[in-house]
Amino acid sequence: MDKIDALEEKTAHLIRAVEDLSDMVTRQGREIDRLTRIVGLLAKREAEREAGGGEAPAANVRPPHW
Repeated sequence: MDKIDALEEKTAHLIRAVEDLSDMVTRQGREIDRLTRIVGLLAKREAEREAGGGEAPAANVRPPHW
């Protein structure tokens, strides 16, 4: 009977570990999806900025507050 109890206990611990890992993978998947959307938006914004022909201020021009 002790062997069966030990196996049931180990099985319960393993089930809990699998459930915890599954929850973690689900959270990470959501985070990856969110970050992927953000990177896509940033890439789109940068592409639009570059296509707009907006020039960066010249390096030798003093800022307006001087």
